[in-house]
Amino acid sequence: MTGDDPLEESESGEPLTDGGAAGADDVALDPWGSSSVSDYRKLFEEFGIEEFDEILEEVPNPHYLMRRGVIFGHRDYRPVAEALQNDEPAAVLSGFMPTGDPHIGHKLVFDEIIWHQQQGADAYALIADLEANSARGMSWEEIDDHARDYLLSLLALGFDPEAGELYRQSTNRKLQDLAFELGADANFSEFQAIYGFDGETDVSHMQSVVTQMADILYPQLEEPKPTVIPVGPDQDPHVRLARDLAERMRFFKVSEAYASFELEPEERALVADFYADLEPADFDDDQLRCVHVAEAIEETPLSELAVDADTLSSVLTKLEEAGMEPIRPRTRFFDRRATDEAFDALIDAVEGEKRVYENHVDAFDLDRAEAEELAREVEVDNGGYGFQPPSSIYHRFMTGLTGGKMSSSIPASHISLLDDPEDGYDKVKAATTGGRETAEEQREKGGKADECPVYELYAYLLSGDDDEFAKRVYDECVGGERLCGDCKEQAAQLMKEFLEDHQEKRDEVEDLLEDADIELESPRRR
Repeated sequence: MTGDDPLEESESGEPLTDGGAAGADDVALDPWGSSSVSDYRKLFEEFGIEEFDEILEEVPNPHYLMRRGVIFGHRDYRPVAEALQNDEPAAVLSGFMPTGDPHIGHKLVFDEIIWHQQQGADAYALIADLEANSARGMSWEEIDDHARDYLLSLLALGFDPEAGELYRQSTNRKLQDLAFELGADANFSEFQAIYGFDGETDVSHMQSVVTQMADILYPQLEEPKPTVIPVGPDQDPHVRLARDLAERMRFFKVSEAYASFELEPEERALVADFYADLEPADFDDDQLRCVHVAEAIEETPLSELAVDADTLSSVLTKLEEAGMEPIRPRTRFFDRRATDEAFDALIDAVEGEKRVYENHVDAFDLDRAEAEELAREVEVDNGGYGFQPPSSIYHRFMTGLTGGKMSSSIPASHISLLDDPEDGYDKVKAATTGGRETAEEQREKGGKADECPVYELYAYLLSGDDDEFAKRVYDECVGGERLCGDCKEQAAQLMKEFLEDHQEKRDEVEDLLEDADIELESPRRR
């Protein structure tokens, strides 16, 4: 979510947020790793990241990064897309650790924030200055200088500070208070399992993760709403933890149930299958009861049940102990951390048939979606946050101009948004390509655009919103019509023009930044 300079290895607690971010080898999603994700397909299979193409048609006016597959995956983005479609509240947030110059990788995330803002979402951009100071040891003077550069580029690209919010971690008391609350629901063993923390990990590193969780949930402080966090796929562990914490902060857990007792998900699925298949009359009864389901399950071979022996034993025990209690589908409100007043308010708010127990309320006339909405309304009305699990979108990593990963220690591998336009031109001219060894071979076999850092520049930046131009460059390359020398010359010229234009706009928004509601000089400077 919030990132430092994503061109080099991240040792911080903040997610990196651009195409040049350090990734993780294969599927070991390590937010502080040093290699790059080499097989995006495994992310879908092993981590539950969904393919963005599957929801592209549901996104209003999709950004070119979405259309071209640069944004390739998502986690639960559909609520955000639906909110944008229906002009309902939604939010986008990302941030930047000011450890170096903003660069073309950061532009990906700037664009994603700005696009969501233009589609009607509340937009938040933050400076992760606490992280930069505690994890990287940067002075507050250095942080202020770099923060200013990030903010100027964000504004120059189109962020509207009057319609959105800019903030620094160090001066946002609401954020710090939220981080404190979230910290009570996180523990060291969890951080150890997710991030590999050990006895040598300093406390500030752990605090930075909790602050990051607060950043992710910050847009929902005033009201719960679908919120998207643009990240690189190596930052997915942060998103998963934030989603877990959002659920733990909720007053009520809403689930489906079939009896007064609680079932684990695998047990519930098993009971649901038998409920759908069994007829009460087969047991000489007008209602299907727990003992009936237990009897039917016991008579079924384990190989046909798709559960393990432990799950089978557990569900049978629960059903047999419940005896003649009827099996009836219902929606359950489980009291996770509600106040007594909120629990009583929920009981009053549930209409129709209901059963009230010590720690939960069962409703028989509400479906799951209605129950979720009701639980959130009661929670917010009674002083809770009602957080919705944050969503995320994932973009591909950019290849370094010299091949391999981008690195801030190798200036030729990346282009800063502050580079002299002539230097940007020269870097592109010197870049590695996906071309063949000779022009003749290139004309015969075509170039390898999918492996070309220069083509990535066209797709990610230089073609802008012109899909036809991006496709023409690709087709001409793989068809052998476009040779690398001419292609790089065109790309270098476009990069020079982009940097000239961007830097002119940075100058134009100086006054806009001065008027923005964000501290440009840290009060911690001495």
